[in-house]
Amino acid sequence: MARQPLPVRLYNGAQRLIGAVRAPEPFVEAEASLREAARKATGLEDFGDDDYGAGLRVLLEAYDREARLTPFGRMMVRGELTGVLAARLLTEAGWKRDPGLLEHEIRRPIFILGLPRTGTTALHFLLGQDPSNQVLEYWLAGAPGPRPPREQWEADPRFVNALRALRLMYYLDPGLKAIHWMTADGPDECRHLFLQSFVDHTFDSNATIPSYTRWFAAQDMRAAYARHRDVLKLVGSPTPERRWVLKYPSHMRHLDILLETYPDACIVQTHRDPTRVLPSICSLVRGWRGLYEGPVAGVEIGSWQLEMYAGMMEKAMRVRDARPASHFFDLSFSELVHDPVTAIGRMYEHFGGALSADGEERLRAWHRDNPQGKHGGHAYRAEEFGISDDEIWQRFRSYTERFGVEPEKGRDN
Repeated sequence: MARQPLPVRLYNGAQRLIGAVRAPEPFVEAEASLREAARKATGLEDFGDDDYGAGLRVLLEAYDREARLTPFGRMMVRGELTGVLAARLLTEAGWKRDPGLLEHEIRRPIFILGLPRTGTTALHFLLGQDPSNQVLEYWLAGAPGPRPPREQWEADPRFVNALRALRLMYYLDPGLKAIHWMTADGPDECRHLFLQSFVDHTFDSNATIPSYTRWFAAQDMRAAYARHRDVLKLVGSPTPERRWVLKYPSHMRHLDILLETYPDACIVQTHRDPTRVLPSICSLVRGWRGLYEGPVAGVEIGSWQLEMYAGMMEKAMRVRDARPASHFFDLSFSELVHDPVTAIGRMYEHFGGALSADGEERLRAWHRDNPQGKHGGHAYRAEEFGISDDEIWQRFRSYTERFGVEPEKGRDN
């Protein structure tokens, strides 16, 4: 019999070792050791104000009571919680080293909103090609500090760790590449900055923790958004003149707070038939959660994701109704797929700017080199998640009517 590849043997061996050495320590009893591990990893001590402690403890209790983590999943959670605490330490240290950077203004940032699977990731990568913009790279999102020159990244341990983490994730589930492609040096969602406050859907996407989901839904996000803004000031301190481009679908849920924090923000919202979007979102959540909890029944995910995203969209529409239309630019998925550079040029004009010739050339080069489906197809059906296309369409009726979203013909696999 052929031997398993080394990563598989290491993965299986880790699971056996974790189970054999001792019974797993309850997460609620591990809080002090998690903090100590973060201190040891960074050599730093100051976590800042304890405005994050309540969320951390709710999360730890939910992991103990409700999550169905495998031994390897528990190990990943511990590592990720340590990483989030380390990110807080790095952030606080960065602010202390150069407190003047907090005086920098973030002017007219572009926020990409819209449901997942509507072209938001491609748009984020495209806008990141414009040299007048700056994005939050994956490796700096998880370990913030002033962005060093590009030629220094490969020698930075934080960058090396980010590469390893992504390689492991895509090794354990290669199908995730087709659902959501990430690179260490490419832009990623600014969800990482909310993790530092322990208020984000990353946690309940990766594990079954409904008590945390309910707690999170009731939180005032103002402090988390203020930290979000100040982390951006830290990362972008070497280039404060460049315009930020950020992306995260969950901003729709807190669009009012986002606009309080960034009053001159430029909001780009992408649109697509929700019956093509929701099953794909559910498949993504099932993929993430499967890494932590093993096989996941799709019916546990469908109705939750449907209601969550429909509610987000309805909240965002109410906020938009109370704001000037000049804050917002709407972009259809079909236009983004077929002629993204022209669409981006129109977006720049809407917000009072212009795409430079150099920027246009770089955008066209990226679009040429990254065709749709480059990382494989993604097959999914609504029925796998206990929902139907008709149910999705009806739940999103107010959205489709408001933005003139038409049903798509066929399925984009």
